[in-house]
Amino acid sequence: MSDNTNQNSTDVAETDGGVKTEAYLDKEINLFKPATPFMRDNLRAMWGLFALWAIIVFGPTTAILFAPEFMTGTEVLGGFPLHFFITAVVTPLGALVLSAVYAFQRDRLDTKYGISHEDEEDAETGAVAADGGEQ
Repeated sequence: MSDNTNQNSTDVAETDGGVKTEAYLDKEINLFKPATPFMRDNLRAMWGLFALWAIIVFGPTTAILFAPEFMTGTEVLGGFPLHFFITAVVTPLGALVLSAVYAFQRDRLDTKYGISHEDEEDAETGAVAADGGEQ
């Protein structure tokens, strides 16, 4: 096994010069102040759906704290407590529905900003980058 502890190597890696970036790529990414209108609209959808997700996931647990008699005493579908049914069935279905809603909203944003997810051959002729900026 060779000794890799020598820090005084004379080998210097050469770079390829990098690639030219567009002006919008030089801006700092900030989740609260997005750089492009596409990013702003996409983050608005993501934050809204995140809030709904938090309500769907943590709502049943919080409801048990505020209404324990109702959540544990109510039986549905063959005797299961309501809190169990909501946590086991409604929460995963809610996450699935939120995923579908996000996909629909993202497709709508892609159409609004002219973003295409076609084959690579077709993408070379497009004028809009996948993140909403100019190519």
